[in-house]
Parts: sequence; C-alpha cells; structure tokens
Amino acid sequence: MNFPLYIAKRYIRSNSKNNAINIINRIASMGIIVGALALFVVLSVFSGLKVFSLSFSNDIDPDLKISGTIGKSFFVTPEQEAQIKKIEGIVSYSKVIEERVLFTFDDKQEVTYLKGVDPNYSIVNNTKKIIYNGQWLEENTYQVVVGFGLVQKLSLGLMDFNKHLEVLVPKAGKGTIENAEQAFNKQEIFPVGIYAINEDLDSKYVFADLGLAQELLEYKSNQISGIELKEKPNADENVIIQKLNSIFKGKVTIKNRAQLNESLYKMLNTENIAVYLIFTLVIVVALFNLIGALIMMVLDKKSNLRTLFNLGVEIKNLRKIFLLQGTLLSFFGGLIGLALGIIIVLIQQQFQLIMITPTLAYPVVFSIENVVIVMATIVFLGFIASLIASSRVSKKLLE
Repeated sequence: MNFPLYIAKRYIRSNSKNNAINIINRIASMGIIVGALALFVVLSVFSGLKVFSLSFSNDIDPDLKISGTIGKSFFVTPEQEAQIKKIEGIVSYSKVIEERVLFTFDDKQEVTYLKGVDPNYSIVNNTKKIIYNGQWLEENTYQVVVGFGLVQKLSLGLMDFNKHLEVLVPKAGKGTIENAEQAFNKQEIFPVGIYAINEDLDSKYVFADLGLAQELLEYKSNQISGIELKEKPNADENVIIQKLNSIFKGKVTIKNRAQLNESLYKMLNTENIAVYLIFTLVIVVALFNLIGALIMMVLDKKSNLRTLFNLGVEIKNLRKIFLLQGTLLSFFGGLIGLALGIIIVLIQQQFQLIMITPTLAYPVVFSIENVVIVMATIVFLGFIASLIASSRVSKKLLE
C-alpha cells in the first residue's frame, strides 16, 4: 500500500483534537467548493452568451464562403460548378453578388449592400428563420427583401405601389459625365419581405435576385463576387477547402464562419479568457485557506510525524502525506462544487428561472470542455497550494 496516501486519507477522514483546526479545514473546503461552483457557472453562462451572440450571424453567414483574391468579382465556369457539386461533404452552394449601392425612397436615401442571390440561397441559409414579415423573393423578378432597420430608416412598406423604392448603382467606365442620370444604373424594385436578425445586420443587406444584381452592375452571366456553401454535419472542412482551392487553382480566398466574423470571435474569446482569469484569481485567494489549514495540520501532527521519522520514514514521504491530503481535498471539493454547478446550469436550461427579458431566458450551455477546465484548474492550483504547505515539513521542524 502507498504509505503516504494511506496516512493522507486517514487525516482527511478524522477530526483534529483542536477544534480551531477543524473549523479552518471546513472553511478551506467550502472555499474550494464555492470557487469550483462559481467558475463552472460563469463559464457556462459565457458559453451561452457566446452561442446566443453567434446565432445572429449564423442565420445569415454560410459555413464557407469563396471570394475573389483580386478585385470585387471573379468568373466561375460550368465545369467548376460541376466539380463543386461532386465534393463530398457539401449540401449545396449559392452564387452571390455583394456591392454597396444607393437606395432612395420618398426623398430619403440610404447607402447599404445590395446582395444578389440565386435560388439555392434558401438552401445554404435558412431564409425562413429570418423572415419577419412577407415572403422571400422569387427568381427573375425585381422583388427584394429588406432589413427591418432599413424599413425604419426609409419608412418603407411592403407591396407599396404608390411609392417606389429605387436602387442606383454607379456605372463603370471612364470619361466625362454630362448629367447625373448618365452616372448611374437605376431600377425600381419592390419589397416583398422584411427580415429581422439584430440591430447591426438589419440595415446591412437588401436581398435581390442574382440576375438583377448582375444587370445593375453590368456583370456577365458567370461573373459573381462570391460563392456561399453549406456543409454536411461532421464534414471535414479542411478537405473541402483543399478541393475548392484545387478547383479554382488557388485564385480565390476561402473563409469559414469563424473567419468571416473574426473580430466577433476574438472579442468573445477574449472576454471568456478574462472572466476565467478573474475567477481563477478568486480560487487562488480561496486556496490560501488550504495552505493555512495544511500548515496547521503539520503543526498539530508534529509529534506523530516525529515518531514516523524516528521509525525511518523519509522527509520526502512525510511531505508527500500533506501534498496528497491537500490535493485530495482540492479534488473532492472541486467535484462537489462542480456537481452543484452542473445542477444549477441544467435547472436554468430546463426551467429558465432567471430571465433577461420577460421572453428571453439567461442563456447557459452545459459543456464537457468547461467541466474539464474547472477540474483541471482546481486540482492544479490545489496541488501547487499543497506543495507550498508540505514544504514546511523539514528535519529541523521534527528535531
């Protein structure tokens, strides 16, 4: 039997004759339990907030997006499209065009993105989920779907035939312009749907048919600004990207959803790390109680340690007793705190007891990753604290 482990477990189970030491041990244990509970709950909350924040962009961003390396547009051939269809792991793809243009309505103006999409766009992105009012646009029409933010800015209405929404796109080319009419390609368009995602995205796009966008921008039929792709669940994204690069011979840029929202992901990850470090500092402070409790145990068991030392037990094994005792206290305290934290998180997920608004529950996500992070943090810091305390056992102390 491992002698230091046997003694360490005996010390954990038994109470000291000194009541003050028992109280200090309980306080140290409670500090570990509360620290583990708080860290897990906070990490679960921030995981929920991350999922909640990304859900808005996920409604409108594809799994993968291909864009031109040089210039705003590139050409895609029928052969390349046929090769894309053959790639294992891709559900569908949609050709799109994005360009900042001017929209006018009833003497009001707004500059935002015109996004031309083909019929497959509804497969790549769940358009039904974002439609707030009306319907999605039909193919080969002058219909558009506008964001709720743009509707408010321009005071738009659906199917309003008395007042017309107009889109103006600067003409390409060089030379002198005699009047403003010659400078723009202009077209009356008809809002048939309103989409709503969040405050930022609701004013970003006006969705139109791909053919209309090509006509306004004077693009050729196979000229586009991007291809958006939807992956199958558990598809190997790296393999798909390699095949796409092979098809386009490395002349395009391919980004996944995280890369398309790089600043948002960085901000959320930075916040998560900052919160983790802050609550880890709280645990470090709580573990000072563990150090104090172990040092008090060393002093309380001094006579026993001297006896063991005289019987031939080495100093390193005597130190190991308290190292194991503190590590085990940290482990079991972390386990209890983690169990309580999991219960709280699951109750919030199931019953939504804490609300942000009357209709929106505080988002939390139970994650195995967070369980591992909390246990690893508690045990590691508990080990360091125990190592510091156990170093007090020395030959000089026993003599």
